[in-house]
Amino acid sequence: MPKTLTEQEVGARIEEIRLRPKRFRDDRVTMAHGAGGKASRSLVEGLVVPLLGEYAPSALGDAAVVTVEGTRMAFTTDSFVVSPLSFPGGCIGDLAVNGTVNDLAVSGARPLAISLAMILEEGLPADVLEQQVRAVAAAAAAAGVQVAAGDTKVVERGRCDGMYLTTAGVGVVRSGAELAPEHVRPGDKVLVSGPIGDHGVAIMLARGGLDLEADLRSDTQSLWPVVESLLDACGPGVRCLRDATRGGVATVLNEIALAAGVGVVLAESRVPVRPEVTGACEILGIDPLYVANEGKLVAFVAPEAADAALAAMRGTAAGAEAAVVGEVRADPPGRVLGKTGFGGHRVIDVLVGDPLPRIC
Repeated sequence: MPKTLTEQEVGARIEEIRLRPKRFRDDRVTMAHGAGGKASRSLVEGLVVPLLGEYAPSALGDAAVVTVEGTRMAFTTDSFVVSPLSFPGGCIGDLAVNGTVNDLAVSGARPLAISLAMILEEGLPADVLEQQVRAVAAAAAAAGVQVAAGDTKVVERGRCDGMYLTTAGVGVVRSGAELAPEHVRPGDKVLVSGPIGDHGVAIMLARGGLDLEADLRSDTQSLWPVVESLLDACGPGVRCLRDATRGGVATVLNEIALAAGVGVVLAESRVPVRPEVTGACEILGIDPLYVANEGKLVAFVAPEAADAALAAMRGTAAGAEAAVVGEVRADPPGRVLGKTGFGGHRVIDVLVGDPLPRIC
C-alpha cells in the first residue's frame, strides 16, 4: 500500500519540483515564450543555456558585468517589437534607448554608449521612420549616451510589423556597487520607484482594445538618475536593483526571491497604482503587479538604509512617488507572498505567459 504523504512532505515535493532546472518541452515557440514569465524561463534555461554550454552567460540578469583592464564594465542587449509604434508618452524609439540604458543602470553602471539596429518593413512611411529616429536621438541625449554604432535591414512587406529595433549598450560600473540577488538578506526592505503598470495599460489604450477614457501615459524614461542618487545616499546598503519590465513587479520579486533563496512579503496596499491602471486591470481581469513598466525599478536595500533610500529616490523626477512596499523574510524561501487588505496572505507566483503581449 503506498505511503500517505503528510502536508509538509507534499509541500517539500512541490518545492523540489519548482526549483529543478527548467526543461524546454514545447514543440513550437509561442507568444508566451517572449513574455518574461515561466515559459520564457524554460526557453532560456532549458534550451538556450544548455546548448551554449561553456559560452553561456554565468548569470542571467539585466546586464553582464566584466572587468576590462581593471575597469568594471556592464554590457547588455535588448530588442523591441512594440505595437503600435507610437503611444501616449512614448514610442518604440524611446523604448529602444531607455530599455537598454535602464538595464545598465540597475546593474550599477553609468550608461555610456549604445548601438542601434533597425529592421524595417518594405513600405514603411518615411515620416514614421524619421519620427522614430528623432525619438532615439532625443532619448539618447536625455540619458547622456552616444549612439555609437548601428545597422539597417529591410524585409519584404508583411514580414515585419513596421519596424523592430535592437540595441546593445555599455556602461561603467560605479566603484563599490555590488548589486546582485545573492546580496539580499532577510530583513531587507523592498521599494518601488513609483506607480506601476502605466506603460502596459497605456499601450492597451492606444490599441483601442479598452472602452475606457483615461489620460494615461507610458512611463518610459532613464532610471540612471534614480540609481545614481540611491548609490550616493546608501552605498553598500543597496543590495539589488531590477527594472520591472516584462512580467511586472511580481516577476521581478519572484526572480530575486528564487535566486537569493529568501521569501518576500509584499504589503499590497502600499504599492502605488494609479486609479486609471486599477480600473483598466479590473476590466481586463489582470493584476497590476504583472503589468510591464518601462521607467520603474524595484530596489532591495538594507533595513538601516531604507529611509535614506526612500528620500534619495523621491528627490529625483523619476522616483518622486517611490514607496517602501515590502520586506525580505527567511521563509518561505523562493516565494513571494502578498499581504492583502483583509490581513491575510496570498501567493504571488510567476505567470506562464503575458496578458498584454507586444508591449516592449
